[in-house]
Amino acid sequence: MTTKAEIREGYRKRRETWRINLPISYRKFILLIIDLLLINIAGLMALLLRFDFLIPKQYLHTYLKNGLFTTVIMVVIFYVFNLYQSVWKYASLEELMNVVGSSVVGSAVLFIVYNLILNIEFPRSFYILFTLLLTFFMGGSRFIYRVLRRVKLALTKDGLDRKRVLVIGGGKAGSMMIKEMYNNPQIHKYPVAVIDDDFKKYKGKIHGVPILGTRKDIHRIVQEKKIDEILIAIPSANKQEIKEIANICKGTKCSLKILPGVYEIIDGSVDIKKIRDIQIEDLLGRAPVRVDLASMSDYLKNEIILVTGGGGSIGSELCRQIADFSPKKLIILDIYENTAYGLQQELTRKYGSDLDLEVCIGTIREIDRLEQIFGTYRPQIVFHAAAHKHVPLMESNPMEAIKNNIFGTINVAECADKYGAKRFILISTDKAVNPTSIMGATKRIAEIVVQAMDRKSETEFAAVRFGNVLGSNGSVVPLFREQILEGGPVTVTDSEMIRYFMTITEAVQLVIQAGAMAKGGEIFVLDMGEPVKIKDLARDLIKLSGFEPDVDIKIEYMGLRPGEKLYEELLMAEEGLRETKHEKIFIGQPVFNDLQQLRKEIEMLRAVLMNGDKELIDVIVKKLVPGY
Repeated sequence: MTTKAEIREGYRKRRETWRINLPISYRKFILLIIDLLLINIAGLMALLLRFDFLIPKQYLHTYLKNGLFTTVIMVVIFYVFNLYQSVWKYASLEELMNVVGSSVVGSAVLFIVYNLILNIEFPRSFYILFTLLLTFFMGGSRFIYRVLRRVKLALTKDGLDRKRVLVIGGGKAGSMMIKEMYNNPQIHKYPVAVIDDDFKKYKGKIHGVPILGTRKDIHRIVQEKKIDEILIAIPSANKQEIKEIANICKGTKCSLKILPGVYEIIDGSVDIKKIRDIQIEDLLGRAPVRVDLASMSDYLKNEIILVTGGGGSIGSELCRQIADFSPKKLIILDIYENTAYGLQQELTRKYGSDLDLEVCIGTIREIDRLEQIFGTYRPQIVFHAAAHKHVPLMESNPMEAIKNNIFGTINVAECADKYGAKRFILISTDKAVNPTSIMGATKRIAEIVVQAMDRKSETEFAAVRFGNVLGSNGSVVPLFREQILEGGPVTVTDSEMIRYFMTITEAVQLVIQAGAMAKGGEIFVLDMGEPVKIKDLARDLIKLSGFEPDVDIKIEYMGLRPGEKLYEELLMAEEGLRETKHEKIFIGQPVFNDLQQLRKEIEMLRAVLMNGDKELIDVIVKKLVPGY
């Protein structure tokens, strides 16, 4: 049975739908009727004021006799000045200038027609008064609509339901966002206060919203004004500034959102939909990674490039960035057709015929399929990103990790060698260092294979090793966000667990840069910055979502899962470390491998894998990776 509340809500929605879908022509007709009245009211009031409220009969008679003619002339002038084309709920200075201009020009036309052509004499002061009154009435009728919208917003239930917003940034972006909040009631936000670090703006107002202080006053203003949400509207701010502001806001219990960077704001307009939640990468405070674009373009331009696992989070970002360097052909290889198709459509929309793109569906486990791809396209640069990477899942499915990460890598590497690729770059992980999981062990073996291949091949083989990538598939950050949206609890394995983090864009830029440096046999190690405690990351995300950790949303500690470590490492003790010309990229010295012994143990592993003997598999993996 339908409740009264549901009936009222349905009525409200129908009323809102009718208002939104009101035909434009009908709105223009209403505006025209109002203007017809205002033109004649302005004319009569101009005569009243000119003659001290006692209009001589001849002037009144003449005006009434020619009133229709006056009205037609003014409406035509208004139409020429586009007064019936503007969307008045967004009216600004430009629309006001059109009102003034149309009133002045219309009065001048009336003066010329009446006094100089028709010899109908009105006092010149009449035209001046008519212009002033018409401007006042026309402008007032249009701009009062915006005032009434704001009054309605403040007094109605819809206004009360809106989130009270503190805008950080009293510049152009902040101004535009305040206007957007006024003009778009459907987003349910209402600007209450502004802060800006420019003391000259203090106690000023932006579209009627007061500037109440600087970032030091955030906590006070949030309490005094009962703020629900904080919006950072400083698109020019660097990472460190965003981190500092976000750290202040974390203690307010307000949800925190941010306007995208200045490069995402085009032609001075702001799309309200681009406002996003503050993200954990905003808190890392890391300056953008600088790369040598010249060296990157030199080895990628006009080359045929293959990316295995091209539909994954790392692989797809590799493809996006490689496409910017004008490759001769870009080949995406992935077993999962949906992500590969999505990436294909994205790149096609962006580059069109300027990018020669090929999408191949297949698995790196099947050598015949790889032979077909390499034989057909002869890729010159290979980025090998295809891998099984989820630690707990691979602990439960060790044979799949071995098939994909070890023998899949061997298949791709041997094809690269056989078909004369210039360079092969393996995407590795910090979990390959002193591994405690089968996933880490298989990635370490993949590194060993790549170093061994480099000794016997003309192809330059190298690996790039880095830690956790924010926002990648399976990353802890998307998991935490989902748990917060569900109301918790947020699950953390151990209170002391730490990880290194980097954004996908940063990691891929450095991978490509490392590829430019490769001479063969290197394991490139990326500088991941300072490690982050996972529990701190969870608490920050809860706070930035507007909740209080362990009060609104609980944090539960689940204990280490099979194969997990408290601390990840980027370098083994015996590898050493050598600097490169890039401050974020280092080279781990190759560890000597007995090639004959490696081949023998790999073949033993292949034979045991076919028999499915898990115990023997474990023995051989430990032999290949001492310390596992």
